[in-house]
Amino acid sequence: MNFDFESSIPLYKQVSDQIKASILTDIFKEGEQIPSTTEISKMFSINPATVLKGMNLLVSKNIIEKRRGIGMFVLPDAKKKISEEGRGFFFESRISPMVQEAKSLGMDKKNIMDLIERAFDNE
Repeated sequence: MNFDFESSIPLYKQVSDQIKASILTDIFKEGEQIPSTTEISKMFSINPATVLKGMNLLVSKNIIEKRRGIGMFVLPDAKKKISEEGRGFFFESRISPMVQEAKSLGMDKKNIMDLIERAFDNE
């Protein structure tokens, strides 16, 4: 996990995002326990309340669950939920504005698709 203490993104959101990234990359697998609030706060010198706030975001999205007296665990389908959320964000923040800009430049759907295919082929 990497945290940017100078970022405009609140630290609790970074905690949430880092845990989601760890789930997507199978560092934290579905059904497995994740590090405790205390462990993360000590490891990265972050206030435990801030870590808990980030974790609670994921609890409210049914990505992780709190098991009283045991810890936090990754829920089944967490990876799928994170991917779906990411796809929605990608569409709203990247695809939709790109299409609007392309239209303003006089491009049609075929022009845009050709450019996307070209970008995929260049990788």
